[in-house]
Amino acid sequence: MIPSVEINGARLLKRLDDFAAIGATPAGGVNRQALGSQDQAARTLLADLALERGFRVFQDPLANLFIRRDGRNGHRAPFLIGSHLDSQPTGGRYDGALGTLGAFEVLETLEDAGIVTDIPIEVVAWTNEEGSRFAPGAMGSMAFSQGNIPQSWHDAKGTDGVLWRDALAATLAALPIAEPRALGFPIAGYLELHIEQGPSLENEDIPIGIVTGVQGTRWLEITVKGQAAHAGTTQLAFRRDPMMAVNAALHGLYATIMPGDESARFTVGRIAAHPGSVNAIPGSVSLSVDLRHPDAERLAAVEAHVLATFQSSAAQHGCELGIHKTFDMMPAEFSKRLIDSVERAARHLGLAAKHMVSGAFHDALYVARIAPAAMIFVPCRDGLSHNEAEYVEPRHATAGAQMLLETVLDVAKYRKVNALRL
Repeated sequence: MIPSVEINGARLLKRLDDFAAIGATPAGGVNRQALGSQDQAARTLLADLALERGFRVFQDPLANLFIRRDGRNGHRAPFLIGSHLDSQPTGGRYDGALGTLGAFEVLETLEDAGIVTDIPIEVVAWTNEEGSRFAPGAMGSMAFSQGNIPQSWHDAKGTDGVLWRDALAATLAALPIAEPRALGFPIAGYLELHIEQGPSLENEDIPIGIVTGVQGTRWLEITVKGQAAHAGTTQLAFRRDPMMAVNAALHGLYATIMPGDESARFTVGRIAAHPGSVNAIPGSVSLSVDLRHPDAERLAAVEAHVLATFQSSAAQHGCELGIHKTFDMMPAEFSKRLIDSVERAARHLGLAAKHMVSGAFHDALYVARIAPAAMIFVPCRDGLSHNEAEYVEPRHATAGAQMLLETVLDVAKYRKVNALRL
């Protein structure tokens, strides 16, 4: 039976305030982009807090930060809990930070209560989850799951022109108190607390989301080439207007994809006409398309529908079509056994919960490729995230951390990992 151990909610909320001050923006948000000075300051503060409590601190070559509390069987693979500390340029104070600081609160609560877990528990703060300064996002968890750093990252430049390799080297050097550790090592499992970043939990007045998986995502860069011509003298019959082709295609796709499948997501995030003159028919139009679906076959079908629609529309308007896939991430299903543990924790705490699939991708997606993983969501006001107005009610923040603690106790102390078959 799980004992009655409560996290220190006041301590957690103060920590959230303290970390929100690092990179604070005038509008109440956070600008703590990956591998920058503010990110380094947050990592240093967390490491200092950990060492004060007698925990060990490590960092790997990707600057993933680990805080270890040993268990009864210290030789066994640790169970990881955590999230990230970096933010969007005008991000909120809870995205990532709640999961990281909630995980650290779990370690402190275990230490305060004198509880010895069967296996080590480690808090992890993954590097560059957001991908706002350096692309791609989720670099830390991706490299951890692969066991290597892709060569293409080394020469990548940030939005500020800084080389990724230089920013990484500076971040590693800024934390000399951390013990070095190899990239990638066996783990017993991973559990991540995060804000929902959507409105469903708040709208349904449900405090806990039990995340069963993550949607697959595909990004397409589409270019429709026509013929630039004079806007005032070119009659309709003589136009090869790529904007007309794009407009017709989008009209059909918006009318069919999401209205026909509530699990599908279709988004055009960027669109540009070239050469972009007010009195010229564009020679080409380029746009980005973001496709998401929790089912791999349906995701492929949606992509095929997009391709066929643009091909047909381009041909009808005398245009040429080019499509380049820039990102392809398969859907992920989380561990049934670990989800069961999260469910038991919710029942023990008497918290209403619902199963849900994450529409955004998180570090847990990549960790799930090498170990059992799951996530816990808590509501955020109006579903806002990646926004300075992002807000989580204190009762939801503490409930999420308590859920994290109860699940850790279920997995790492009162049930052996082998018996749980994580």
